[in-house]
Amino acid sequence: MGFIIFIVIFALIVLVTGLFTVSQQTAALVERFGKFNKVSSAGLNFKIPLIDRVAGRISLRVRQLDVRVETKTKDNVFVFVIVSVQYYVIPEKIVDAFYKLQNTEAQITSYVYDVVRARVPGITLDNVFETKDDIAQAVKTELEQIMDDFGYGIVKTLVTDIDPDANVKASMNKINAAQRLRVAAVEEAEADKIRVVKAAEAEAESKALSGKGIADQRTAIVKGLEESVTEFKQSVDGTSSQDVMNLVLMTQYFDTLKDVGLGSNSNTILIPHAPSGMNDISEQLRNAMITANEVSKGSRGASHNPHKQAPGA
Repeated sequence: MGFIIFIVIFALIVLVTGLFTVSQQTAALVERFGKFNKVSSAGLNFKIPLIDRVAGRISLRVRQLDVRVETKTKDNVFVFVIVSVQYYVIPEKIVDAFYKLQNTEAQITSYVYDVVRARVPGITLDNVFETKDDIAQAVKTELEQIMDDFGYGIVKTLVTDIDPDANVKASMNKINAAQRLRVAAVEEAEADKIRVVKAAEAEAESKALSGKGIADQRTAIVKGLEESVTEFKQSVDGTSSQDVMNLVLMTQYFDTLKDVGLGSNSNTILIPHAPSGMNDISEQLRNAMITANEVSKGSRGASHNPHKQAPGA
């Protein structure tokens, strides 16, 4: 009876120490007398007590390592480049991933430092921001070649941040602000130029239209006077053109006085005069026209006889 109890207890100990579980997306490496024996996958597994032991467990999930690298650009600006490396254990190379590298993250960090410090010093600060994808691709290419031998695959490498010195960032912001202010000043000047040009064009067009209106008005007045004189002479016998012109001038005189009087803000000062002065005005106009006509005839005669000598010459 005691032997049976011993056997049962021994069997329970074997079961307790021999059975073990492995979590999902995890692999357990079993050694027998210190030598690798097998890889146990997720679920319930068994090992021989006192002979086999679980040497360790390794995650099969994709992991991310953020590496902060301080380096110098081509224009002697120190920057911190943050590189995120996403890596995983290749299922077919679990043994290599577990046994070949003692510190996986330290290994990846070393290679990231090497690639970043080899490329960034040949690029200016502005171009570092523009070529960050190229830097990330160079890091990925280098890690894929090296880490594959150690049982690790690289999913993606990302340059997540480029952090220059605070003084450098402030200077860059000032340069950017100055450039934008310069562009704004140019645009504002162009807008002012357009406004001035358009105003000048509008004024020129207004003056042209005003001049045309005045010319048309004068043409209409002359034509109207001509028609008025002709009709008046035909209607009233014994009247001359001079009488008609005097009447027209008198009418315009009183119309002008009426317009001046109707203006509410008029500041016109009328000097003493009499309507009879119209005769003097018309006489002066007639004399001026006759004189101008005679002068014009004399000029034409001189041009037709350039070799004619004056009397007494």
